[in-house]
Amino acid sequence: MPLALESGVDLFLDHLRIERGLSRNTLLAYGRDLSRFLRFCEKRAVRDARDVDSRHVLAWLVSLSGEALSIRSQARMLVTLRGLFRHLRGERHIEIDPAAEIDSPRPGRRLPEVLSVDDIDRLLVAPDASTPRGLRDQAMIETLYATGLRVSELIGLRTADVNLDHGILVTLGKGKKQRVVPVGEAARDRLRDYLRDARPGFDRGRNAAALFLTDRGRGMTRQGFWKLLARHALRAGITRPISPHKLRHSFATHLLERGAELRAVQAMLGHADVTTTQIYTHLSSTRLREVYRTHHPRA
Repeated sequence: MPLALESGVDLFLDHLRIERGLSRNTLLAYGRDLSRFLRFCEKRAVRDARDVDSRHVLAWLVSLSGEALSIRSQARMLVTLRGLFRHLRGERHIEIDPAAEIDSPRPGRRLPEVLSVDDIDRLLVAPDASTPRGLRDQAMIETLYATGLRVSELIGLRTADVNLDHGILVTLGKGKKQRVVPVGEAARDRLRDYLRDARPGFDRGRNAAALFLTDRGRGMTRQGFWKLLARHALRAGITRPISPHKLRHSFATHLLERGAELRAVQAMLGHADVTTTQIYTHLSSTRLREVYRTHHPRA
């Protein structure tokens, strides 16, 4: 049954007043916080409680930080919102709690550095694709950004682990846990080029199991990939320090900025706990804040 978000707020406040017996001042504080959220949703034509999703909650938190509210105040308002949606879900007015997977703002939390989409684009075309090394390097970098693998997972791939027809690969993560990760069309094309035109020359008939091979026909090492990545980053004009893990951070952040579900990103990254993935929601909100301040006429 549809439930207006405003009606849901009234039900929640009645619950706090009647069943939990909260004081008048506490109820007023809850009401003020929820009124802010209602106004935010009304401006976005979100009126039904079932239509609110995690992106609305995250965007609301970004807007609060733009109002120069303290981290403590933002965290308190998120607690209020969690209480609202937990109650509505418990009463079966909604099926999914949109605030459940949003972590509270924390002061001084160090965010991972990421590359911009423009940086990524330049990096991906930096290797000389007319040479076998360039084809290999391009395939490795494209695969890393397309899948968010750890560098150990990337160099540990075997040819048998990749199914280009179905666009997936199988990897062993931490704790030897196997997971299946989708591979985008661009990465599949680069891998096909590498497998057809470059890898046979590196393998020289040895039938090596490793997917990515060195000039000597052995599996690529962590150090070898770090060096080639740094070399291509300089060629692409990226002067900041770069690492394979920064590509993993970029993969996760760019997905979330474009609306990917947190649980899906968690599964692709191979995180056992969604709280580990939540660092990227903070990074995403930082980027959203920058966009807001740059482009909103009254920011």
